[in-house]
Amino acid sequence: MGHTLSELAMLVVGGIFVWTLMEYSLHRFLFHIKTKTYWWNTIHYLLHGCHHKHPMDGLRLVFPPAATAVICIPLYNLVKLLSTPSCAPGLFGGGLLGYVMYDVTHYYLHHGQPSSTIPKNLKKYHLNHHFKIQDKGFGITSSLWDRIFRTLPGAKTPEKSQ
Repeated sequence: MGHTLSELAMLVVGGIFVWTLMEYSLHRFLFHIKTKTYWWNTIHYLLHGCHHKHPMDGLRLVFPPAATAVICIPLYNLVKLLSTPSCAPGLFGGGLLGYVMYDVTHYYLHHGQPSSTIPKNLKKYHLNHHFKIQDKGFGITSSLWDRIFRTLPGAKTPEKSQ
């Protein structure tokens, strides 16, 4: 569509970057929403609560591919609306790649046995969210947005002035 290889690479990286913000936002504001009614509690449990209740159950770790495909249609239309027609495929492809990287990383953090430092630390960080501090540490593939939005476990929050 008229882009150079380096421009396409930047679009894909941009899509991955946007996905990391979506990953954090969905996990923090949708998957950890406070619910009060039976039906909202049920929906929340089906979306994410069952994963927290059974974090080591391999069948509760990834979103079903058929449901992902259905959700991709409105998301791609949103990307087309917010970007130019020639940039949309690269951005969307990067976002989709980011999602797949998130899914395999999340599965690995629960069931893999990392031997190097970065994956070990990421596993410790994520399992801390599951087993110690569930209202912090919403990033899965990185702690970037937790650092930016001050939801890093153990991070001090600024004191409110009186």
